[in-house]
Amino acid sequence: MTQGLTIGHAAEFVGVTIKTVRHYHRLGVVAEPERDSSGYRRYRSADLLRLVQVRTLAGAGVPLAEIGDLLDADPERFATALSDVDRRLAERIEDLIARRETLCRLAQGDRVLLPDRACTVLDRLAELGFSPDYVAGQREGLVLARALIPEIFDSFLTRLEHGLDDPEWIELTKRGWEAMSWDPDDPRIEELASALTANLLANRTLLAMPSELQSESDAARYGLVNHHREDQGPSIARLNALVEANLRASGIDLPYQ
Repeated sequence: MTQGLTIGHAAEFVGVTIKTVRHYHRLGVVAEPERDSSGYRRYRSADLLRLVQVRTLAGAGVPLAEIGDLLDADPERFATALSDVDRRLAERIEDLIARRETLCRLAQGDRVLLPDRACTVLDRLAELGFSPDYVAGQREGLVLARALIPEIFDSFLTRLEHGLDDPEWIELTKRGWEAMSWDPDDPRIEELASALTANLLANRTLLAMPSELQSESDAARYGLVNHHREDQGPSIARLNALVEANLRASGIDLPYQ
């Protein structure tokens, strides 16, 4: 060892790459050894010890920027610094576990964005024969409602749950989705709007809006949710507009868009 090792042999013996050793040098956590008469840097036992220490601490999760001071610290400071690193690692582990749980929930589809109650509603829609496109639209609407107007999310779910127990609502709603293919001026749209309005007004308490939902921003949020996907079907847009107009004419206080 009197001649020392080349950087390649030093890296091999320590278990890192030459690139890593040079990176340690650039950061100043390992001093560059002196060059020999041939111009090569020669790594001796003290250099290898330092490399092993840096590699070990880095592998344990200690940031490279902190390793130099850590190795040069007295035993008390060293122990305190390690405790701090341990705490940060524990926080990272908790964060990684939370991310992993999110990934697992993502694999379950709706349940990453919606509570179980909403997912049950979506499952029932599918069981009752609503088309996959309709269920997808309701799923998107629920996600938007929960994010944009959480004040009415629970009441929105309650209205849906009540509708799923009402055969008339189910039939009218299915017809409303079929209206997607109708001409916007089809007279059946007005008839359907009247029937839907009457069905909704049979349970007026379910239509109540929070009194604080009055500002322009509130109305905009409500409109984004209530008119989701209307751009895909002019007839649906007309149907929704007629139902809203009928409800307002009957005294239901809906936010104006």
